[in-house]
Amino acid sequence: MYEWIRAFHIIFLVTWFAGLFYLPRLYVYHAMPENHSSFELFKVMERRLFGIMTIGAVLTAVFGIWMIILSEGVILQMGWFHAKALLILFLIAYHYFCWKIMLNFRSGENQHSHKWYRYFNEIPGVLLILIVIFAAVKPF
Repeated sequence: MYEWIRAFHIIFLVTWFAGLFYLPRLYVYHAMPENHSSFELFKVMERRLFGIMTIGAVLTAVFGIWMIILSEGVILQMGWFHAKALLILFLIAYHYFCWKIMLNFRSGENQHSHKWYRYFNEIPGVLLILIVIFAAVKPF
């Protein structure tokens, strides 16, 4: 049973990260003044993508918590899990910040340039690499 739960955890993790990779890329284009004619379309795309990635985040958490329960809490005592959990907190903060940015775009109050969003777009990639290393290699 544990392997099935882990499989679904990974499936929804992929869904979540697909959104985390693509939404900030939409922000890059949305922040470019030459794309003004497409701003309303970007707002719709961003809202829908945020919904899908939030579902992925919630289901990733559900299956992750289920794995912790099935392990009878043993995972909670492992150093690699503490490091992974800290990175997941950063990921949740990033997800929240994406939501705040989406609201700013929706209200016409974007505060950053498209260049800033290009750097912002790299954060989930770094977090993914580290999270996978901690989960797969278990270095601690």
